[in-house]
Amino acid sequence: MGTIISLLNHKGGVGKTTSTINIGAGLVELGKKVLLIDLDPQANLTLSLGIPRQKITIYEALRGEGELQPYTAKPNMDVITSSLDLSGAEMELINEAGREYILRELFDTVIDQYDYILLDCPPSLGLLTLNALTSSRYVLIPLQTEFLALQGLAKIKQVIDKVKFRLNKNLDIGGVIATMYDARRVLNRDVVETIHKYFGEKVFKTYIRDNVALAEAPAQRKDIFAYQPRSSGAEDYLSLAKEVLMRVEGAVIA
Repeated sequence: MGTIISLLNHKGGVGKTTSTINIGAGLVELGKKVLLIDLDPQANLTLSLGIPRQKITIYEALRGEGELQPYTAKPNMDVITSSLDLSGAEMELINEAGREYILRELFDTVIDQYDYILLDCPPSLGLLTLNALTSSRYVLIPLQTEFLALQGLAKIKQVIDKVKFRLNKNLDIGGVIATMYDARRVLNRDVVETIHKYFGEKVFKTYIRDNVALAEAPAQRKDIFAYQPRSSGAEDYLSLAKEVLMRVEGAVIA
């Protein structure tokens, strides 16, 4: 049975979609079969991998118009695509009975086909995010190493704790990912120190360095390993994927 992991931050521009794609691709490099779920109405994950509009996206599946239909982005990495239509889903599903569990029920048909399912959550704490958290075993929090990124950390933790208490007893914070890090900047180092004080051992040892290849890869409709496998971005995300495996499976990979 696959392990479901949400990547969540209600602040945009922190590297959430980049991390979802490249942790997924890193896990593929390590021999895992991965499904990525684009749960953001902006569909940035879908666009970043150059996937054309599908007949059944996550929006249609949530509305009960069809089962999840994975699109193969590359061997061992499939994607459930999104579209702008998803922006109306929260209003449309608000009166549904058990609305927080709709996504979890959809996973019944695919969970045994994958080692990992990664959810790229929208930059909000609404119904779509609640569905993701209710479905997940772990939450990863990408956090840009800038001052403003620290604002709202308490709110994120509060939401996760409430979901764990009321909807999903198995939910845990799997780790915090420091993104866009430059060791030469005092501010970046100070922010990482603050994150460590707040989250302790939950912070991943691998920091995702500021790397132009990570910004260029979506324009080429590729993950970092397909675009520039020798870049520092590829090196960092492979290291991070190994840490994820170590935390989830207890697997130590050289």
